[in-house]
Amino acid sequence: MKPKRTALPATASAAAVTLLLSLTACGGDASAGGDGSTVTVTVGYQSRTINTVTAGTLLRSLGHFERQLNALGDGVTYKVDWQDYATGAPITAQMTAGKIDIGSMGDFPLLINAARGKQLGKPTRLVSVTGYNLRGGLNTIVTTPGSPLTSLKDLKGKKVSTSVGSAADGTLVRALQRAGLDPAEDIEKLNQQPAVGASALSSGSADALSQFVAWPGLLAHQGKAKALYDGARLDLPTFHGVTAREDFAKERPAVLEAFLRAQAQATDYLDAHPVAAAEKVAKATGLPAEAVYLYNGAQGIATFDPAIRPQLVAALKKDVSILRDAKLTGDVDVDAFVDDRYVKKALGPAAYADRLAAGPSEPAGEVWPKGASKTLSFTSPGALLKHVAAHRDEVRAAYVPDATTGTLWFADQSVWVADGGELLPFLAPETAREYVDDHGGARVVTYAEALERAS
Repeated sequence: MKPKRTALPATASAAAVTLLLSLTACGGDASAGGDGSTVTVTVGYQSRTINTVTAGTLLRSLGHFERQLNALGDGVTYKVDWQDYATGAPITAQMTAGKIDIGSMGDFPLLINAARGKQLGKPTRLVSVTGYNLRGGLNTIVTTPGSPLTSLKDLKGKKVSTSVGSAADGTLVRALQRAGLDPAEDIEKLNQQPAVGASALSSGSADALSQFVAWPGLLAHQGKAKALYDGARLDLPTFHGVTAREDFAKERPAVLEAFLRAQAQATDYLDAHPVAAAEKVAKATGLPAEAVYLYNGAQGIATFDPAIRPQLVAALKKDVSILRDAKLTGDVDVDAFVDDRYVKKALGPAAYADRLAAGPSEPAGEVWPKGASKTLSFTSPGALLKHVAAHRDEVRAAYVPDATTGTLWFADQSVWVADGGELLPFLAPETAREYVDDHGGARVVTYAEALERAS
């Protein structure tokens, strides 16, 4: 189970804000009303980047932000304009144009957001975190199911699709460097949006795809891809977060704090009702709920919490050099960009400290029975396989953590190793092969054989 959170109250004390506000205070319209004013708060989000759902898709479906705004009691009528984008780049463009007030995006796009804001004299601030993985498991490199590629070194001379400037691109660059390859010379990098890259992989115009949540899991679930590299092997945190225009935050701190309280409520809902949350996100996005749950479930790859952890800030500072080398930004003052004052005030000092003290749960396997509103948890891969083998027609999805990184993956898409009486899952073939090489007598087995051995 993920760490339990203290539920937030549905209402909050009214903040002292002026009744009549200028048009520039929010990205939308602010017009005088009969007893006060009507203000539109514009939120940019990425519905299918499901690591941001507590600040976007799920939050919108739950209506917490609207209720928090109504509870301010400041005489203002608030409207929320939710704007959905495929990536963080257009959100940044709209923010620096003064048309979006609050946005959510991944760590690398956040740095570009900070750089563009400063460059254009429209500074932004990182005000909270949505989902994170302390080892980097949110980004994965995949190839086609029938591909002969089994390791990163096999990518030499190949075409690899990614979104330049994204966290997935950062994973690709770092992973290749660790494998002794030059990301600029040894591969042909295709700069493509995730959906375009997925199509390129399927058509054969790309040999591999490096992408962020939820694309690798989605393609694996659909039988269109197999994992080649687990981003958690880098052991560097990846995360998505919430950014706000500095002028908006200063003009309307009560509105921003209302958003952050609502985000925390959505986080509490996801932690308490992970299956229901996955179903809500699936309905809103068209993504399979099984793929959503892989990332956002009780033992999912992502841990959700609005607290801005020191480990994430430290990782953000390390990310700057990747973007600078790619000539996408210059130096970025991360310390000036990060501003946790609003989320601390929104949640309260004690609650915020509790969230910082909590962390990811220990990796465990899960089985999602058909028609069930809850999953079954298993402490060992063998126990999970035994259950699946005995209930083959009753399983909607089964998930197992990689034996070395803890990254969750679909049981039927994992690489299984038999080591004596133990059955161990690995996300990628290279990791499994390394284990076999280090453990005499261990060998790779098929999923069907693993089920047979466990039954």
